[in-house]
Amino acid sequence: MTRFRIDLGYRGTDFHGWAKQPGLRTVQGKLEDGLARVAGTEVATVVAGRTDAGVHARRQVVHLDLGDEAIARLVGRSSRTAETALLSRLRGVLTADGSDDLVVHAVSEAPADFDARFSALWRSYRYRLADHRSFVDPLLTAVTPRHKGELDAEAMAEAADEARGLHDFLPFCKPREGATTIRTLHDLDVVRDDDAVITIDLRADAFCHHMVRALVGGLIRVGSGAWPVTRPAELLAEADAGIAPEGPMFVTPAHGLVLTGVGYPAPEDYAARAAQTMARRDLD
Repeated sequence: MTRFRIDLGYRGTDFHGWAKQPGLRTVQGKLEDGLARVAGTEVATVVAGRTDAGVHARRQVVHLDLGDEAIARLVGRSSRTAETALLSRLRGVLTADGSDDLVVHAVSEAPADFDARFSALWRSYRYRLADHRSFVDPLLTAVTPRHKGELDAEAMAEAADEARGLHDFLPFCKPREGATTIRTLHDLDVVRDDDAVITIDLRADAFCHHMVRALVGGLIRVGSGAWPVTRPAELLAEADAGIAPEGPMFVTPAHGLVLTGVGYPAPEDYAARAAQTMARRDLD
């Protein structure tokens, strides 16, 4: 078997998220259907980070394994490399139905110990949010939720400063059975761009379910005056101390969220990073 890395992006508007679901159009389902057509066999993919319905990705990463027969079918009688053949043929089948919301950026052969999910060092996201001050670009409304009234972006940025670091993000996560909610949030930055649209950039070693949109929701509560600037950090401190969160999360609309990148170590460190990622996290 030969391992391949695929870098891709998608517009999540018409997808029911990343993961395959019976009877629903998903990114993984469309990608694996395309791979099966060009490889002549079913192909399983592993993704760096699964996204919810409506969430977009500029730069997502998956890996997959192909046997010699599948590679021979891909290349045929041409002199192309397997990577070039897979890139060309996959792009063709993914757009054969006239859709353009799943784009393959690059295909490369990867070491056998590369794991798109567990070898990753970090994932980064951006959330766009328009308020009363913002210029609303009609070309971007599909990826920019609107907040009624005006938000205090400076207060949101101050609250964000105190939320970085290693924490139990349970107050801002939908926990999964048997999974930890401890994460390291490297970056959380809030600024207004040239159109006065609020952009929130986040980067962490990993994100648990709904974590990005719930963190944004907490910052919106700060920006609207519903929460003091200190509240997000207080919730994290309580969770770090083992105090269960009270009240429901405020999860923002999915269509404002974009996966912007995934970072990996040098190839010689893939296996070590995967082993570290799979170990259960704690706060020590």
